[in-house]
This record gives sequence, structure tokens and C-alpha cells, in this order.
Amino acid sequence: MSVPLLKTKLHLPHLRPHLVSRAHLLNRLNENLVYTGEFTRRLTLIAAPAGYGKTTLVTEWLCDRNQPVAWLSLDESDNDPTRFLTYFIAALQQIQEELGQSASAMLQSLQTLPVEIILTTLINEIESLPHPFILTLDDYHTIRTPAIHQHLAFILDHQPTQMHLVLTTREDPLLPIARLRAQQQVLEIRQQDLRFTTGEITHFLRQVMNLSLSSDEIAALERRTEGWIAGLQLAALSMQGRRDLKGFIQAFTGSSRYILDYLIEEVFAQQSEGVQDFLVKTSILDRLSGP
Repeated sequence: MSVPLLKTKLHLPHLRPHLVSRAHLLNRLNENLVYTGEFTRRLTLIAAPAGYGKTTLVTEWLCDRNQPVAWLSLDESDNDPTRFLTYFIAALQQIQEELGQSASAMLQSLQTLPVEIILTTLINEIESLPHPFILTLDDYHTIRTPAIHQHLAFILDHQPTQMHLVLTTREDPLLPIARLRAQQQVLEIRQQDLRFTTGEITHFLRQVMNLSLSSDEIAALERRTEGWIAGLQLAALSMQGRRDLKGFIQAFTGSSRYILDYLIEEVFAQQSEGVQDFLVKTSILDRLSGP
């Protein structure tokens, strides 16, 4: 019996109102994805820690592209290889309903087949498509099963030119990124690229959050957050209704309640038990060296 799929995992996220458009990054995505019936690169990798706007950037970009797109939001439950491939095929079927039916039947069959046969069948079905499309795997860092990395590496190695894969992740995936980089088959957007510029920070704080801040106050927030948009959002929320904004900005640090809540939920809670134990035991230290 097949397990029902959660269809909302296959939906492109809704864009927030009053979005700060990242025009320079959108141009970079478009300029590096030139195609004439087929893509010149196989992969776009967007890798940065939590709160840097990875998903928002990709969503805005895909909404502006006049071509078929597919989406899959990943989570910890997708670490089973069969479940992962089932959702992967379901995402592809947003492009064409019949796509992947043969591979899906093999996957659900009571007869165990070598996974390479299933992947080969799926790749052949993708190759038969008459038009290019983009598939995004969001939050790929939640995948920790070696077999799944191997399956996706096989797909990347034999990926049809009609397909372009986008990965958003908080850490580099266990995929042949170095080889793809050497072959000029991957576009990489990383933390430094995703930091908000001074102009974007000014627009966000003044126009989106309606805060009356001076240029010096905005510069101070930029220094304290280093362009981290989640930190800027949390700082802006904390400033709502406050009179002494200058004093708040001077005192704003990572110990802010909103910042702490975010880091606990989005960063600490996502770590393995061993990493959590290490972080707790070393948190009392004033200074920590690599050795």
C-alpha cells in the first residue's frame, strides 16, 4: 500500500508582501542560466546558514521565469531512500503528469530492483521531455542518508540537458560539487553573496518596517548583523514601539530574546545530539581555540 504524499511539500512557497527584491542576485541567476532549448549548467547551489533568505530568493526568481518549475520541500522524514525518490518523482510530475510513471511503478513493486535501473528509467523519461524545466530541492541539508546522496549524484552525472537542479542548503551537500565546479556545471551563491547590502537594509528598515532611523543607526545595525536578514527582521520587530531606538541599537546583540529564540529553534535544535552536547559544554568558555 502506497503512503499518501503531503502535497503542500510540492508547492512553491508564497512570497511575502513588501518583499525586498534582490535584483543583483536575480540577474546573476538569470545570466548564469543561459539556454537555447537546453541548460548550460546542471546545478545551482545556494548554501548559507539559517536566515539568509535562500528560499525567498529562489521563490522570487522562479516566479519571474517564464518556464515550467517544480518544487520539493525536504525535511527529516525524507531520509528514507524510497520516500525520497517517491517525492522526487512526484515533484517531477508537477511538470508533466505522466513523467516518472515507469520508475514509480518499479519503486513500488514488490520485486526488489537495483536502484540504478530505477534511476536510469527515470532519467530516460526526463530526457524525453520536449522543453526545459527547473526542479528545486529546498532544505537539502536535512538529508543525511548516504544512499540518497549517491542517488542524486547519479542523477547529476547523467542529468538530461532539459533539466536544471537547484539546491538550497545550510551546509555543503555530499555531492560531487568540486567536479561540477571544474566542469563549469554549477553556479554557487553563498553566505557572502546573500548578505543584505546597505541599500537593501535601508529599504527594509525604512520602507518595509516603517522605522525612522538615521543613516548612522542603520550603519550600526548593519555592523551588528553583518547583513543577516533574519537578524535585521528580529531587530526591527524588537524596535517596534520603542522610544530610545539609539540605545536599543547600541545594546542589540545575540543575547536579544528574539535572536536567542530563533537560534534555539532554527540552529541549535537542528543539530545532532552530539553537537548539541558539545555546544552546551563549551558555551561557558570565554574563549575557544580550534585544537
